[in-house]
Amino acid sequence: MLLDNLSRFKIILASNSPRRRELLAGLGIEYEVKVIPGIDETYPETLKKGDIPMFISRKKAGAYNVKDNELIITADTIVWVDSEVLGKPKDTKDAARMLRLLSGRIHQVYTGVTLTTAEWQRSFVVSSDVEFAELNDEEINYYIEHYKPFDKAGAYGIQEWIGYIGVKSISGSYFNVMGLPVQRLYSELKKI
Repeated sequence: MLLDNLSRFKIILASNSPRRRELLAGLGIEYEVKVIPGIDETYPETLKKGDIPMFISRKKAGAYNVKDNELIITADTIVWVDSEVLGKPKDTKDAARMLRLLSGRIHQVYTGVTLTTAEWQRSFVVSSDVEFAELNDEEINYYIEHYKPFDKAGAYGIQEWIGYIGVKSISGSYFNVMGLPVQRLYSELKKI
């Protein structure tokens, strides 16, 4: 079986994201979800681009007391445009602001992933460029009202309606934009 090298580990996905759960399950790995609520996700203002989600994924990993047989997977995703990080929107107004900022432009999506055992820790970051078509206010408001993207970096889910009508092109991993770069994760897991 593929990834037999992981059989000595109890795999734990430390994420509430249904998208990350779906993507990890797609690799055929048995895992359980364990989330510590309220982990501080602040980061130094000096960090830019991919350094931000890598720092946060490591910070999340540091909150766990890892047992000898456990492998914890933590991740964080941000959207980067105009030297500004777009995390999860605070409210409807903030979501609309973010989508207007992305409209008709290319932005980057960075996901930092940290793999942690009792003996070692490895982190990596994956970047994808996403080009959005021009979005009008009616489209933005429709999306926010019907899809409530308040748990998504940059206020959008590429796998939802806004991705169907708004994403013109992607350079890089589609799954990274969803929140978990599964090809790179698989590659890193094979090395264990």
